[in-house]
Amino acid sequence: MRYRKRSNRSQCRLFIFLLSAVIIVLIAMIKTEKSIKPVAELQSEHIAQKTAAQIIEKTVSDYLEANRFTYSDFAAVLYDNEKKVSAIETIPYNINKVQSELGALINKNLERNCGKAAEIPVGSLMNSNILAGKGPKINIRISPVGSAQIKIENEFSSGGLNQTCHRISAVITVKMTSSVPLYSFDINTEFEFILAENVIVGRVPEISPYNIR
Repeated sequence: MRYRKRSNRSQCRLFIFLLSAVIIVLIAMIKTEKSIKPVAELQSEHIAQKTAAQIIEKTVSDYLEANRFTYSDFAAVLYDNEKKVSAIETIPYNINKVQSELGALINKNLERNCGKAAEIPVGSLMNSNILAGKGPKINIRISPVGSAQIKIENEFSSGGLNQTCHRISAVITVKMTSSVPLYSFDINTEFEFILAENVIVGRVPEISPYNIR
């Protein structure tokens, strides 16, 4: 009988010990997860934005270098009989052409280059200056989500006395996903590139989007 009681007590103590160990491990894992996830998100976002910026900037730069656009490719300033600015007329065909061609090139280059994995040391995810840059490296995979969206925008600003600067820009919005083991994050990034600009001498009446034909 004594042997059984001792055996039962030993088993009870072992069970309590194991249960306590499991609880401690779970608490440690939860704390570690809460510590790692925000850092992993920041690191992944930084790498995704950097990757997207490099690809998009190179694509747009090459496209503009190949086409050499000028202001007259996108818009024309119209004057009345008194040689005063009456309106600014855009050229829809060229604007739509740029949106289509540039969008296709950007999406093609994103698909081609984003699948490559970047590497980051595990220590850099621990939010510790001592461990930063140390430990085995893990892969961060970057990939686009859907297609990049391109919008051509007009902006007017004062260019000096009796002068107005009309700027035509391409605003590119891209959604990227970056994934590390256990986590995946989505990042929305926007880039703006000037396609052409012109300084209009003379009064431009009621400068607003509806003045653009």
